[in-house]
Amino acid sequence: MCPTHPDAALVEDYHAGDMICPECGLVVGDRVVDVGSEWRTFSNDKNAKDASRVGAAENSLLDGGDLSTMIATTSGTDQLTDDSGRPMYSNRRTLNSSDRTLLNAFREIGQMADRLNLPKMIADRANTLFKQVHEGKTLKGRSNDAIASACMYIACRQEGVPRTFKEICAVSKISKKDIGRVFKMILKTLETNVELITTGDFMSRFCSNLNLPTKVQKAATYIARKAVEMDLVPGRSPISVAAAAIYMASQASEDKKTQKEIGDIAGVAEVTIKQSYKLMYPKAHELFPEDFKFFTPIDQLPTQ
Repeated sequence: MCPTHPDAALVEDYHAGDMICPECGLVVGDRVVDVGSEWRTFSNDKNAKDASRVGAAENSLLDGGDLSTMIATTSGTDQLTDDSGRPMYSNRRTLNSSDRTLLNAFREIGQMADRLNLPKMIADRANTLFKQVHEGKTLKGRSNDAIASACMYIACRQEGVPRTFKEICAVSKISKKDIGRVFKMILKTLETNVELITTGDFMSRFCSNLNLPTKVQKAATYIARKAVEMDLVPGRSPISVAAAAIYMASQASEDKKTQKEIGDIAGVAEVTIKQSYKLMYPKAHELFPEDFKFFTPIDQLPTQ
């Protein structure tokens, strides 16, 4: 502030970098740093309002980091220039079809990750997988969207947050059959593997989406694990076993859920849940944990 006029609003001289008192003209501060944005334009059109200082963020998966440019030339060796005689520059993405393919795939993977509420590291893993497949050129002729969807499915399983084929299919434009086919081809091509899916991988998410309490989730997890250990559901997918276990646990509690409600969340048909439940029901008294508090006794549970 000005020592003589402490209440005066100081005026900043942007050109000189000074803070000046408007009452007496005293330079209160000099060499003031301008914290405003410094816009520069590299546009070929000098009349265009291009308020960008640099290009897009660097992407290490693209050739040249997505920051390089190329000088445009004609069919011969003459260089293209604008009206002022300056050389015209163009982004490499407009010339490199490989980078354009990668950018489109990365955009699709990012959109799928957003719809599935997945963190960025899952999308980054899927982007890396897609680049490996793209550079290998072993899946030529396959849709890039199908490859991107399969890479997202693999990335989810490798990061320990698996999603079902139906969930991936719901946020992409590819059918479940095509995603499964490309998924097997990628595993064979990259010579990689994924962890086997278990019922516990989906239990917490399904129960949370069904608004079931923790006690029901713990009981359902125990029931599913016990049913697998006792070999009561041979050949059944972990998703259908998890859905049947949730149905059994919820029916024994006060928070009952129908097969349709569970099927809508798990992406499993009602008849599939019913078939798995019928295999588990005869041994129901051995499946529940010992400390489970029954609201509905086992002998009063639905038979199917």
